[in-house]
Amino acid sequence: MLITDIKRVIEQVSRDKGIDRQVLIRALEEALGSAARKKFGTKVDIEVQYNDATGEIEVFQFKDVTEEVTEPDIQISLDEGRKLDSECEIGDSLGTKMDTATFGRIAAQSAKQVIIQKMKDAERDAVYSGFIDRKGEIINGIVQRFDRNDIIVNLGHTEGILPAREQVPKESYRRGDRIRAYIMDVLHDTRGPQIVLSRTHPEFLINLFKTEVPEISEGIVTIMGAVREPGIRAKFSVASNDSDIDPVGACVGMKGSRVQNVVQELRGEKIDIISWHIDPAKFVCNALAPAEISRVIIDEENNSMEVIVPDEFLSIAIGKKGQNVRLASKLTKWYLDVISETRYSEAMQDGYNSLVSLPGIGISLADALYEKGFFSAEELSNASVEDLIRIRGIAEGKANQLIDIATNYMSSIGAIDETSKKVLPDDETDDEISAVSDVQEVLKENIDSDEDASGHSSSEDNAAKDD
Repeated sequence: MLITDIKRVIEQVSRDKGIDRQVLIRALEEALGSAARKKFGTKVDIEVQYNDATGEIEVFQFKDVTEEVTEPDIQISLDEGRKLDSECEIGDSLGTKMDTATFGRIAAQSAKQVIIQKMKDAERDAVYSGFIDRKGEIINGIVQRFDRNDIIVNLGHTEGILPAREQVPKESYRRGDRIRAYIMDVLHDTRGPQIVLSRTHPEFLINLFKTEVPEISEGIVTIMGAVREPGIRAKFSVASNDSDIDPVGACVGMKGSRVQNVVQELRGEKIDIISWHIDPAKFVCNALAPAEISRVIIDEENNSMEVIVPDEFLSIAIGKKGQNVRLASKLTKWYLDVISETRYSEAMQDGYNSLVSLPGIGISLADALYEKGFFSAEELSNASVEDLIRIRGIAEGKANQLIDIATNYMSSIGAIDETSKKVLPDDETDDEISAVSDVQEVLKENIDSDEDASGHSSSEDNAAKDD
């Protein structure tokens, strides 16, 4: 079958659609084979070949050479066979070229449908294989249409979808606008490949900086992390492999040119570029900038930090609607509790007062406990004997006694708080204060009675009591 300029057509379709030419050739061969079987039946042995040199698609029908022909469609006599090949013998298979014009209109339509379907499948596979390796890159496109709240983007050979959840809330687009987005995922759907785009993903911010900052692509500056509240604010941490290069300065650029290009692409989103530090406390201080930090208390067990800031920097550290501390927490992966110096001082004073108010604990012992990190009766109740015996003047017996005193005190305070919620919902009254004093007296009497029952106490206990 000679189709006019079929070779040129194959080359053009392959180039325009991005389909391998061999896939197109196989589609043509399968289509003609299907058409021949539809015309002559499934028993017929058909073979289709494409001659690349001549651009001809040839269809051959093969028949076995037999002495007696019982099935003319698949068999040929020896005499007939020797007319085609004088050297053929019984058992040979001879192929004769078929006239494709005899296939008929229905067979031709069938061939056309097969070719169209094969081309669609091949085009889908070509698009998927072309984009799966580009996952994680930034791509440019044109807004083509809107599907509910999703944006369909023309990417050239195919379309991408920018879901509503991946759009920056304050941004708006019209048909024909150019759009830049991050290829978040490539799905091989039954209806064709689906390229899912995003403008809210933190990797979109990272890739924008990669295109603007040569030091990042060269590996001198390393991106350590990025977090965003899309359209509002972002934090971006960087580190340098070269001590002579400031990573923050490299990302900011001359007169802020580099970071301004990124901000412009993100439609005015504020970006904090932070210097990464191996010390978590120092990193947290950098992440909360421009707020000044007075002190950081680390709780590694709970992966949290208590950050104390001057009163005038409290609102800056927290940020508008908590944005600054929230982003800093996500970036550093530490739970952050920001409090002012005044509130911290009051809390520490209240904790110290709770220690002093414990029966059997004087100011000297309270000071010793305070210096060793036990800042309140609650922390003392949660202490272990091993921690307390490290303090001078406290033996194992005294340590157990102190823990029991603190535990009973906290239980009593909890019980009084519950009672006050039910009976006295307003502020603390003189009766409550009196009740607390009564509890303290009872606890003191219990301690004194325990000592009288034992008849003696250790020297460490006496020293502590004297204190």
